[in-house]
Amino acid sequence: MYVIKVKGVAKIPDYVQLRDEAFTLLAYFRVDRPDKSLEKIGLADKAAYIMQVVQDMPFGQIKKIDV
Repeated sequence: MYVIKVKGVAKIPDYVQLRDEAFTLLAYFRVDRPDKSLEKIGLADKAAYIMQVVQDMPFGQIKKIDV
């Protein structure tokens, strides 16, 4: 799975994209509200790990993670 952290501009907040190995979009959610999106794709139990990765990475980067 790939994580992309997108910087918002003006009134648009920061977002996170989760993509699979084929780079298909699995989830797109605000950095401060990941719960419903992660629950919807079955990763609610991995939310703490995913959000830790997101907090540590800079904007505009793509990072591969194993979940």
